[in-house]
Amino acid sequence: MKKWWTIFMGVLLVLVLAACTASESSGEGDEGDSEGESDSGTNTLLLNNGEEPTSFDPSQGFDAVSWNALNNLMEGLTRLGKDHTPEPATAEKWEISEDGKEYTFFIRENAKWSNGDDVTAGDYAFAWKRLLDPETASPAAFLGYFIEGGEAFNNGEGSADDVMVEAVSDKELKVTLKAPTGYFLNIISNPAFFPINESVATENPEWFAEADSFVGNGPFALAEWKHDSEMLMKKNEEYWDHETVKLDEVHWAMVNDTNTEYQMYESGELDTSNIPSDMAEQLLDSEELSIQDQAGTAFYRFNVNEEPFQNKKIRKALAMSVNQQEIVDYVTKNKEEPAYGFVSYGFESPSGEDFREHNGKLVETNVEEAKQLLEEGMEEEGYDELPAITLSYNTSEDNKKIAEAIQQMFKENLGVEVTLENAEWNVFLEAQKALEHQLSRSSFLADYADPINFLESFTTDSSMNRTGWSNEEYDQLIADAKNEADEEQRWELMYEAEKLLFEEMPIFPVHFYNQVVLEKDNVSDIVRHPVGYLELKWADKQ
Repeated sequence: MKKWWTIFMGVLLVLVLAACTASESSGEGDEGDSEGESDSGTNTLLLNNGEEPTSFDPSQGFDAVSWNALNNLMEGLTRLGKDHTPEPATAEKWEISEDGKEYTFFIRENAKWSNGDDVTAGDYAFAWKRLLDPETASPAAFLGYFIEGGEAFNNGEGSADDVMVEAVSDKELKVTLKAPTGYFLNIISNPAFFPINESVATENPEWFAEADSFVGNGPFALAEWKHDSEMLMKKNEEYWDHETVKLDEVHWAMVNDTNTEYQMYESGELDTSNIPSDMAEQLLDSEELSIQDQAGTAFYRFNVNEEPFQNKKIRKALAMSVNQQEIVDYVTKNKEEPAYGFVSYGFESPSGEDFREHNGKLVETNVEEAKQLLEEGMEEEGYDELPAITLSYNTSEDNKKIAEAIQQMFKENLGVEVTLENAEWNVFLEAQKALEHQLSRSSFLADYADPINFLESFTTDSSMNRTGWSNEEYDQLIADAKNEADEEQRWELMYEAEKLLFEEMPIFPVHFYNQVVLEKDNVSDIVRHPVGYLELKWADKQ
């Protein structure tokens, strides 16, 4: 795996120093033909979003099908550049206090909304406090807990006035953090921290739901949105850096089948495509193929409130009966790394050691031990036979194949019969959040470049937990890591937390993600961040 984390930290240090120095010294859409040109002669990139976005409300669309698109319709104070590190975006510069806790951002004078309004510091303060407002019920609210007063407000123990985000003037925003956070500039490039045009949102609380009411501040504007069918974005002439944007349009299909997506790619209806698993062997050698890193994990969640998964030994038994290597070799077949922990490769400690390599394999296939654990767990619960188990996944051919492989492994290795059920993404997600699933498929893509982002998902109050599992020791380890200024000690706390997570086993991992994409040779500069979302600001199509 590439050690992109080392590159990130090095460039980030230079960027922060440069920013501080500067501040001190300066006081419809036709789909188009196979050449990518519509009937009007516009330069149109043809992409597939997979399915309908959950929401284009920055505080709600907490998934790739929402934020990959939203990342190109809106922009934060910082934006991840081509080298995957944060660079000035809507904020042209910033100052950082000596104690590392206070950030002052200066917003560009020419930063505009797509309707022509000025982007103001007040729009950011409004959006960030709305993200943390318990009434918003944002699944991404925990990302704002680094801000002083943010967690207390979100937990109902404080007020919006206690959140230390202040619009000092129309173009100056001051933010105070609970503790020094070296990766804060990376965090705020995340779509959860995009601004919201306060006047537009006040007039129409559903401003984000339709193309004709959507107002953004990014490289592209939302021109059309036919729900569950397609979207069309057009170059946003109000964007402060619009001269950099080369594409005239981006057309997004919504096809949730890899085979169909590939057929559309072959026929010229799409410029990029994933690889159908049954064609992997022949396509992995294609000159149009790109394989890139991605920080994320495919995994399954046990609902510990549902029988039989209240029992740790039964959870461990099922986890240890899964063969991750066989799944990546014979099912997904996209050169993924099998996952034996939750934090993916690519994160280097201050001493230069990769997190995953240091913490090693925390769960491995061991059928004999799994059988023993299952027997002990059943005895502890007084089971003569296991209660019925249903494995749930969101509808897609790839998810189905993995679920069927795991179903077969449970049966062959443990004699455990499992029923499969699937649902469309939005329905599946709501049921998972409500703890209505017994055993369910999941995915995690890192929101910012630090291992704590993986691990904080399973604290008791995290909206990402979705297992019913709660452990005071684990919660304390994560809290301590977030407040630990000594980097070596902070990493030790994170190592310990991940080991505890796998001792309790409310989840089991399958594989780490990568990005395996076919892309037409006339397309260039689509940026796919290892940590972050699809970037089309620099993309072009000849």
